[in-house]
Amino acid sequence: MQNLIAEPSGVSSNKYFRHAVIRRRLDSKHAVMAIVPIIFVALSMQSCVTAGDKNESVGLATQTAVPRFFFTSQGKTGITGMDGSGLRYFDFQVPGQATWQPGPLFSDGQRVIFLSMEPRRDGPGKPFEEYYTQTPTHIWEHNLRDGSLKELCVKDRIAPFETPALLVGDDRLLVQVVKDKVGRIVSMRLDGSDPQDFTRAGEGLPYGFSLSPDAKRVAFHLAGNSGYQVMTSDPDGGNRKVLASGPGHLYFGTSWSPKGDKVLYVDCQPGSDPGHDWADVCIANPDGTGHQVLTSGNAMWFAATYGPKERHGSGSNLPAWTHDGKILFPRRSPDAAVPWQYRTGKPDLDHFNRDYLPDQARGGVCVSRLDPHSGSITDLTPLKEGNWDFRISESPDGKYIVFCRAGTGESPTIWVMHSDGSHAHPVTHGIDDQGADHPRWLP
Repeated sequence: MQNLIAEPSGVSSNKYFRHAVIRRRLDSKHAVMAIVPIIFVALSMQSCVTAGDKNESVGLATQTAVPRFFFTSQGKTGITGMDGSGLRYFDFQVPGQATWQPGPLFSDGQRVIFLSMEPRRDGPGKPFEEYYTQTPTHIWEHNLRDGSLKELCVKDRIAPFETPALLVGDDRLLVQVVKDKVGRIVSMRLDGSDPQDFTRAGEGLPYGFSLSPDAKRVAFHLAGNSGYQVMTSDPDGGNRKVLASGPGHLYFGTSWSPKGDKVLYVDCQPGSDPGHDWADVCIANPDGTGHQVLTSGNAMWFAATYGPKERHGSGSNLPAWTHDGKILFPRRSPDAAVPWQYRTGKPDLDHFNRDYLPDQARGGVCVSRLDPHSGSITDLTPLKEGNWDFRISESPDGKYIVFCRAGTGESPTIWVMHSDGSHAHPVTHGIDDQGADHPRWLP
């Protein structure tokens, strides 16, 4: 059974599910800052919801119309209303799984892809680059309405390490497959049959996928021998158009504008910023023309790092579109310096490769809205010393914005505010108040 465990009313908690920011060289001469999801396994099974009263069972279908979002905390995935109501955690009771993470949603808004991972195979005496991707992963379909859970992609299994990248339809999934330390994307039916290469082994590590509103084009970035390039293609990987590429630039992450006429991504310059802390916001036309850098001076906080020494976290920040074609991004103060400083020139022993130096931290980051036509920037939260706002996105109805906020040396809290920046309030600080991250709105 999979349980959704309800927290007592008014309690702000959730188990933190951590994305590890990994530096690796999977088929690329450039170090890759990859968000590697940590995940789980099983067969078809049902779920229930355990409420505060042990005798009361409440299905998700009976929840109110309060906008909801997923989030992660301490290896768990939670779901809550934007006012903190209905706070629950998924507890897929499947033997042998270590962590779970939500992935793409199906078009019905009720079914969601989950990824699980068994206990990691790397560790003391087992180098990360050799052993991490020997860890078996599993891909699932979970129905939020009836609680069912079934494993996907079990036929024609290619490698132990396979993670969902993008649903290109309700019947086909792009999957990142890593075999012999080389990553590629394979398109397959939901049961794993009919595997077809979307990218080829040897091209580089592809990720940062998004689907155009009309589902006719896919945007992604490819980390290979030519560096990090942003491109679009047909859903089968053909007819590629390069949007941004160039020496000394790390072009990363993609999302489509509401009209499908622009692709959004960021530009980091690792030569002067080896920790990938900062970036600028860019857009281009899907056909590869019209590349524009919309900000200057590496204005965006890119590699989010946070937390106290004993419990740090991380993961790449990306800008996000609003319903009316504006862009939300985490804007830094000009003199900002993060408390977790990158260890320049030192060997990466922990795949985080940072020293905790809170005394050297300065400045902060706020939530800002950028008009791509005029270039004007409006701050929606205050730019305060020691205040770090990130993971920003607008609700599907355009009325609210969710984001994370962490003080220097603190784990993040998830906040919600109105789209104009008013009525900002914290929603959850995670299980045992140990941090919450990666909020994502449900339709």
